[in-house]
Amino acid sequence: MLIVMKKGATDQSVQRVVDTAEKRGYTARPIPGGDRVSIGILYNKGSVDAGHFMGLEGVKEVIAVTKPYKLVSREFQNENTVVTVGNVKFGDGSMPVISGPCAIESEEQALAIAKVVKKAGAVMFRGGAFKPRTSPYDFQGLGKKGLEILAKVRDEIGLPVATEVMDIENFDLVEEYADVVQIGTRNMQNFSLLKRAGRSTRPVILKRGMSAMLQEWLMAAEYIMEEGNNQVILCERGVRTFVRHSRNTLDLSVVPAVKKESHLPIIIDPSHAAGVRDQVIPLACASVAVGSDGLMIEVHHRPEEAMSDGAQSLYPEQFEKLMKMVNKIHAITGGEIF
Repeated sequence: MLIVMKKGATDQSVQRVVDTAEKRGYTARPIPGGDRVSIGILYNKGSVDAGHFMGLEGVKEVIAVTKPYKLVSREFQNENTVVTVGNVKFGDGSMPVISGPCAIESEEQALAIAKVVKKAGAVMFRGGAFKPRTSPYDFQGLGKKGLEILAKVRDEIGLPVATEVMDIENFDLVEEYADVVQIGTRNMQNFSLLKRAGRSTRPVILKRGMSAMLQEWLMAAEYIMEEGNNQVILCERGVRTFVRHSRNTLDLSVVPAVKKESHLPIIIDPSHAAGVRDQVIPLACASVAVGSDGLMIEVHHRPEEAMSDGAQSLYPEQFEKLMKMVNKIHAITGGEIF
Protein backbone atom coordinates (compact mmCIF):
# COMPACT_ATOMS: atom_id res chain seq x y z
CA MET A 1 0.00 0.00 0.00
CA LEU A 2 1.09 3.56 -0.74
CA ILE A 3 -0.09 6.51 1.33
CA VAL A 4 0.23 9.79 -0.56
CA MET A 5 0.51 12.88 1.62
CA LYS A 6 -0.88 16.28 0.69
CA LYS A 7 1.43 18.90 -0.73
CA GLY A 8 3.02 20.72 2.19
CA ALA A 9 2.23 18.03 4.75
CA THR A 10 4.26 18.59 7.90
CA ASP A 11 6.92 16.28 9.25
CA GLN A 12 4.66 15.68 12.23
CA SER A 13 1.85 14.49 9.93
CA VAL A 14 4.19 12.11 8.14
CA GLN A 15 5.48 10.74 11.44
CA ARG A 16 1.92 10.22 12.67
CA VAL A 17 1.18 8.03 9.66
CA VAL A 18 4.41 6.09 10.22
CA ASP A 19 3.58 5.55 13.88
CA THR A 20 0.06 4.39 13.03
CA ALA A 21 1.40 1.83 10.56
CA GLU A 22 4.06 0.52 12.89
CA LYS A 23 1.60 0.12 15.77
CA ARG A 24 -0.29 -2.28 13.51
CA GLY A 25 2.83 -4.33 12.83
CA TYR A 26 3.69 -2.91 9.42
CA THR A 27 6.90 -1.32 8.19
CA ALA A 28 6.40 2.25 6.97
CA ARG A 29 8.94 3.81 4.63
CA PRO A 30 8.67 7.53 3.70
CA ILE A 31 9.50 8.20 0.04
CA PRO A 32 10.23 11.88 -0.70
CA GLY A 33 8.88 13.01 -4.08
CA GLY A 34 8.97 16.15 -6.17
CA ASP A 35 6.50 18.22 -4.16
CA ARG A 36 5.03 15.75 -1.69
CA VAL A 37 5.93 12.73 0.43
CA SER A 38 4.53 9.23 0.00
CA ILE A 39 4.74 6.47 2.59
CA GLY A 40 5.07 2.84 1.57
CA ILE A 41 3.51 0.17 3.77
CA LEU A 42 5.54 -3.04 3.71
CA TYR A 43 5.35 -6.54 5.20
CA ASN A 44 1.58 -6.62 5.36
CA LYS A 45 0.50 -10.28 5.08
CA GLY A 46 -2.98 -9.39 3.92
CA SER A 47 -4.93 -6.40 2.72
CA VAL A 48 -4.53 -3.17 4.67
CA ASP A 49 -7.63 -1.23 5.67
CA ALA A 50 -7.30 2.19 4.05
CA GLY A 51 -9.63 3.59 6.68
CA HIS A 52 -6.87 3.42 9.26
CA PHE A 53 -5.04 6.17 7.37
CA MET A 54 -7.53 8.23 5.38
CA GLY A 55 -8.66 10.20 8.39
CA LEU A 56 -5.18 11.19 9.47
CA GLU A 57 -4.03 14.78 9.04
CA GLY A 58 -2.13 15.43 5.83
CA VAL A 59 -3.16 12.24 4.00
CA LYS A 60 -4.32 12.85 0.42
CA GLU A 61 -5.05 9.32 -0.79
CA VAL A 62 -4.31 5.66 -0.18
CA ILE A 63 -3.37 3.50 -3.16
CA ALA A 64 -3.22 -0.30 -3.25
CA VAL A 65 0.01 -1.63 -4.74
CA THR A 66 -0.64 -4.78 -6.74
CA LYS A 67 2.89 -5.62 -7.90
CA PRO A 68 4.97 -8.23 -6.04
CA TYR A 69 7.86 -5.76 -6.17
CA LYS A 70 6.88 -2.73 -4.10
CA LEU A 71 9.75 -0.26 -3.76
CA VAL A 72 10.86 -0.82 -7.36
CA SER A 73 7.38 -0.34 -8.76
CA ARG A 74 6.16 2.79 -10.52
CA GLU A 75 2.98 2.35 -8.48
CA PHE A 76 5.09 3.10 -5.42
CA GLN A 77 7.03 5.98 -6.99
CA ASN A 78 5.87 7.63 -10.18
CA GLU A 79 8.84 9.97 -10.61
CA ASN A 80 11.96 8.57 -12.25
CA THR A 81 14.80 7.81 -9.87
CA VAL A 82 17.97 9.68 -10.80
CA VAL A 83 21.14 7.93 -9.65
CA THR A 84 24.02 10.36 -9.16
CA VAL A 85 27.71 9.46 -9.18
CA GLY A 86 29.78 12.62 -8.82
CA ASN A 87 28.72 14.75 -11.78
CA VAL A 88 27.25 11.78 -13.65
CA LYS A 89 23.50 11.20 -13.61
CA PHE A 90 21.51 8.19 -14.75
CA GLY A 91 17.79 8.63 -15.38
CA ASP A 92 17.66 12.39 -15.94
CA GLY A 93 17.34 12.21 -19.73
CA SER A 94 21.08 12.36 -20.42
CA MET A 95 23.08 9.56 -22.06
CA PRO A 96 26.08 8.69 -19.84
CA VAL A 97 28.48 6.13 -21.26
CA ILE A 98 30.54 3.81 -19.06
CA SER A 99 33.55 2.38 -20.84
CA GLY A 100 36.76 0.47 -20.28
CA PRO A 101 38.24 -3.02 -20.62
CA CYS A 102 36.55 -6.19 -19.51
CA ALA A 103 39.36 -6.83 -17.03
CA ILE A 104 42.08 -4.73 -15.44
CA GLU A 105 45.33 -6.28 -16.66
CA SER A 106 47.94 -3.70 -15.69
CA GLU A 107 48.33 -0.08 -14.68
CA GLU A 108 49.64 0.82 -18.14
CA GLN A 109 46.68 -0.83 -19.84
CA ALA A 110 44.04 0.77 -17.60
CA LEU A 111 45.45 4.29 -17.80
CA ALA A 112 45.92 4.10 -21.58
CA ILE A 113 42.32 3.00 -22.15
CA ALA A 114 40.92 5.48 -19.63
CA LYS A 115 42.58 8.36 -21.45
CA VAL A 116 41.11 7.43 -24.83
CA VAL A 117 37.57 6.73 -23.61
CA LYS A 118 37.46 9.96 -21.62
CA LYS A 119 38.65 11.94 -24.63
CA ALA A 120 35.90 10.35 -26.74
CA GLY A 121 33.20 11.28 -24.18
CA ALA A 122 32.87 8.46 -21.66
CA VAL A 123 31.97 9.72 -18.18
CA MET A 124 32.77 6.61 -16.13
CA PHE A 125 35.43 3.91 -16.31
CA ARG A 126 34.68 0.21 -15.95
CA GLY A 127 37.07 -2.69 -15.41
CA GLY A 128 36.95 -6.01 -13.64
CA ALA A 129 39.27 -6.64 -10.69
CA PHE A 130 37.49 -9.90 -9.84
CA LYS A 131 36.36 -11.87 -12.90
CA PRO A 132 33.73 -14.63 -12.81
CA ARG A 133 34.82 -16.96 -15.63
CA THR A 134 33.16 -20.06 -17.00
CA SER A 135 36.45 -21.95 -16.84
CA PRO A 136 38.49 -22.06 -13.61
CA TYR A 137 41.62 -21.96 -15.77
CA ASP A 138 40.84 -18.56 -17.33
CA PHE A 139 42.16 -15.25 -15.99
CA GLN A 140 40.31 -14.48 -12.75
CA GLY A 141 41.39 -10.86 -12.33
CA LEU A 142 44.06 -9.08 -10.30
CA GLY A 143 41.94 -8.78 -7.17
CA LYS A 144 43.03 -6.03 -4.78
CA LYS A 145 45.80 -4.93 -7.15
CA GLY A 146 43.16 -4.34 -9.79
CA LEU A 147 41.13 -2.23 -7.38
CA GLU A 148 44.21 -0.14 -6.60
CA ILE A 149 44.70 0.44 -10.32
CA LEU A 150 41.08 1.53 -10.65
CA ALA A 151 41.62 4.05 -7.85
CA LYS A 152 44.64 5.39 -9.72
CA VAL A 153 42.51 5.79 -12.85
CA ARG A 154 40.05 7.85 -10.84
CA ASP A 155 42.78 10.00 -9.33
CA GLU A 156 44.84 10.59 -12.48
CA ILE A 157 42.21 10.56 -15.25
CA GLY A 158 39.28 12.00 -13.31
CA LEU A 159 36.67 9.35 -14.09
CA PRO A 160 34.57 7.61 -11.41
CA VAL A 161 35.03 3.85 -11.57
CA ALA A 162 32.67 0.86 -11.60
CA THR A 163 33.64 -2.74 -10.96
CA GLU A 164 31.98 -6.05 -10.18
CA VAL A 165 31.70 -7.63 -6.76
CA MET A 166 31.41 -11.41 -6.75
CA ASP A 167 30.83 -12.32 -3.13
CA ILE A 168 30.12 -10.98 0.34
CA GLU A 169 33.67 -11.74 1.51
CA ASN A 170 35.13 -9.11 -0.85
CA PHE A 171 32.29 -6.60 -0.71
CA ASP A 172 33.92 -4.31 1.85
CA LEU A 173 37.11 -4.22 -0.21
CA VAL A 174 35.33 -3.43 -3.49
CA GLU A 175 33.16 -0.84 -1.76
CA GLU A 176 36.29 0.88 -0.45
CA TYR A 177 37.75 1.43 -3.93
CA ALA A 178 34.78 1.63 -6.34
CA ASP A 179 32.38 4.52 -6.92
CA VAL A 180 29.76 2.12 -8.28
CA VAL A 181 29.41 -1.56 -7.41
CA GLN A 182 28.24 -3.94 -10.12
CA ILE A 183 26.40 -7.21 -9.53
CA GLY A 184 26.87 -9.44 -12.56
CA THR A 185 24.46 -11.67 -14.40
CA ARG A 186 25.56 -14.83 -12.56
CA ASN A 187 24.82 -13.21 -9.21
CA MET A 188 21.50 -11.57 -10.02
CA GLN A 189 19.73 -14.00 -7.68
CA ASN A 190 22.50 -14.30 -5.11
CA PHE A 191 20.19 -13.03 -2.41
CA SER A 192 22.79 -12.69 0.32
CA LEU A 193 24.90 -10.54 -2.01
CA LEU A 194 21.86 -8.46 -2.99
CA LYS A 195 21.07 -7.80 0.67
CA ARG A 196 24.66 -6.73 1.31
CA ALA A 197 24.42 -4.38 -1.69
CA GLY A 198 21.30 -2.97 -0.11
CA ARG A 199 23.33 -1.95 2.93
CA SER A 200 26.02 -0.34 0.80
CA THR A 201 26.58 3.38 0.50
CA ARG A 202 27.53 2.92 -3.17
CA PRO A 203 25.15 2.97 -6.14
CA VAL A 204 24.62 -0.50 -7.60
CA ILE A 205 24.49 -1.62 -11.22
CA LEU A 206 22.34 -4.76 -11.31
CA LYS A 207 22.77 -6.81 -14.46
CA ARG A 208 19.93 -8.98 -15.71
CA GLY A 209 20.42 -12.72 -15.31
CA MET A 210 21.13 -14.58 -18.52
CA SER A 211 17.72 -16.32 -18.40
CA ALA A 212 15.82 -13.97 -16.10
CA MET A 213 12.31 -12.75 -16.72
CA LEU A 214 11.52 -9.09 -16.10
CA GLN A 215 9.70 -9.84 -12.85
CA GLU A 216 12.66 -11.84 -11.50
CA TRP A 217 15.03 -9.00 -12.36
CA LEU A 218 12.87 -6.40 -10.66
CA MET A 219 12.45 -8.63 -7.61
CA ALA A 220 16.25 -8.83 -7.38
CA ALA A 221 16.34 -5.02 -7.36
CA GLU A 222 13.68 -5.11 -4.65
CA TYR A 223 16.07 -7.07 -2.42
CA ILE A 224 18.59 -4.22 -2.70
CA MET A 225 16.08 -1.44 -2.13
CA GLU A 226 14.36 -3.22 0.74
CA GLU A 227 17.64 -3.03 2.68
CA GLY A 228 17.69 0.75 2.22
CA ASN A 229 19.79 1.43 -0.91
CA ASN A 230 17.60 3.12 -3.52
CA GLN A 231 20.50 4.00 -5.85
CA VAL A 232 20.01 1.09 -8.25
CA ILE A 233 20.73 1.07 -11.99
CA LEU A 234 19.37 -1.83 -14.01
CA CYS A 235 21.56 -3.14 -16.84
CA GLU A 236 20.32 -5.26 -19.75
CA ARG A 237 23.18 -7.37 -21.16
CA GLY A 238 21.44 -9.88 -23.38
CA VAL A 239 19.64 -13.10 -22.55
CA ARG A 240 20.42 -16.65 -23.58
CA THR A 241 18.44 -17.91 -26.58
CA PHE A 242 18.93 -20.49 -29.35
CA VAL A 243 20.88 -18.16 -31.68
CA ARG A 244 24.52 -18.73 -32.55
CA HIS A 245 25.34 -15.58 -34.49
CA SER A 246 25.92 -13.71 -31.21
CA ARG A 247 26.80 -14.67 -27.67
CA ASN A 248 23.41 -13.58 -26.32
CA THR A 249 20.28 -11.89 -27.65
CA LEU A 250 19.94 -8.23 -26.71
CA ASP A 251 16.39 -7.68 -25.46
CA LEU A 252 15.65 -4.10 -26.50
CA SER A 253 11.95 -4.59 -25.74
CA VAL A 254 12.78 -4.74 -22.05
CA VAL A 255 13.64 -1.00 -21.99
CA PRO A 256 10.08 0.31 -22.46
CA ALA A 257 8.81 -2.58 -20.33
CA VAL A 258 11.08 -1.57 -17.44
CA LYS A 259 10.13 2.09 -17.79
CA LYS A 260 6.44 1.16 -17.59
CA GLU A 261 6.91 -1.05 -14.54
CA SER A 262 9.65 0.74 -12.61
CA HIS A 263 11.10 4.16 -11.84
CA LEU A 264 14.69 2.88 -11.85
CA PRO A 265 17.07 3.87 -14.68
CA ILE A 266 18.03 1.18 -17.18
CA ILE A 267 21.28 1.07 -19.14
CA ILE A 268 22.42 -1.40 -21.81
CA ASP A 269 25.62 -3.39 -22.25
CA PRO A 270 25.72 -4.32 -25.95
CA SER A 271 29.26 -5.69 -25.64
CA HIS A 272 28.25 -8.75 -23.59
CA ALA A 273 25.06 -9.13 -25.57
CA ALA A 274 26.94 -9.34 -28.87
CA GLY A 275 30.14 -11.10 -27.92
CA VAL A 276 31.55 -10.01 -31.26
CA ARG A 277 32.95 -6.59 -32.11
CA ASP A 278 31.09 -5.87 -35.35
CA GLN A 279 27.67 -6.05 -33.65
CA VAL A 280 28.43 -3.70 -30.77
CA ILE A 281 28.07 -0.36 -32.60
CA PRO A 282 24.66 -1.10 -34.25
CA LEU A 283 23.29 -2.56 -31.02
CA ALA A 284 24.51 0.45 -29.04
CA CYS A 285 22.83 2.83 -31.49
CA ALA A 286 19.59 0.86 -31.27
CA SER A 287 19.82 1.00 -27.47
CA VAL A 288 19.94 4.80 -27.54
CA ALA A 289 17.06 4.97 -30.01
CA VAL A 290 14.83 2.81 -27.81
CA GLY A 291 15.34 5.06 -24.78
CA SER A 292 18.14 3.56 -22.71
CA ASP A 293 19.38 5.72 -19.82
CA GLY A 294 23.01 4.96 -20.62
CA LEU A 295 25.47 2.51 -22.16
CA MET A 296 28.28 0.26 -20.97
CA ILE A 297 30.83 -0.37 -23.71
CA GLU A 298 34.00 -2.43 -23.58
CA VAL A 299 37.10 -0.87 -25.18
CA HIS A 300 40.66 -2.15 -25.41
CA HIS A 301 43.65 -0.51 -27.08
CA ARG A 302 45.06 -3.95 -27.96
CA PRO A 303 42.08 -6.32 -27.95
CA GLU A 304 44.01 -9.11 -29.68
CA GLU A 305 46.12 -9.28 -26.49
CA ALA A 306 43.24 -8.90 -24.02
CA MET A 307 43.06 -11.46 -21.23
CA SER A 308 39.25 -11.36 -21.22
CA ASP A 309 36.63 -10.73 -23.94
CA GLY A 310 38.94 -9.16 -26.49
CA ALA A 311 36.67 -10.26 -29.35
CA GLN A 312 33.87 -7.95 -28.21
CA SER A 313 36.03 -4.97 -27.25
CA LEU A 314 36.04 -1.97 -29.55
CA TYR A 315 39.25 -0.37 -30.76
CA PRO A 316 39.64 3.25 -29.57
CA GLU A 317 38.85 4.64 -33.03
CA GLN A 318 35.67 2.56 -33.18
CA PHE A 319 34.60 3.86 -29.78
CA GLU A 320 35.20 7.43 -30.90
CA LYS A 321 33.01 6.81 -33.95
CA LEU A 322 30.32 5.23 -31.76
CA MET A 323 30.23 8.20 -29.39
CA LYS A 324 29.58 10.57 -32.29
CA MET A 325 26.73 8.37 -33.50
CA VAL A 326 25.28 8.02 -30.00
CA ASN A 327 25.25 11.79 -29.47
CA LYS A 328 23.47 12.34 -32.79
CA ILE A 329 20.78 9.77 -32.05
CA HIS A 330 20.26 11.04 -28.53
CA ALA A 331 19.96 14.60 -29.83
CA ILE A 332 17.06 13.45 -32.00
CA THR A 333 15.23 11.36 -29.43
CA GLY A 334 16.07 13.42 -26.37
CA GLY A 335 15.83 10.22 -24.36
CA GLU A 336 12.06 10.15 -24.87
CA ILE A 337 10.38 7.17 -26.53
CA PHE A 338 6.73 7.64 -25.49
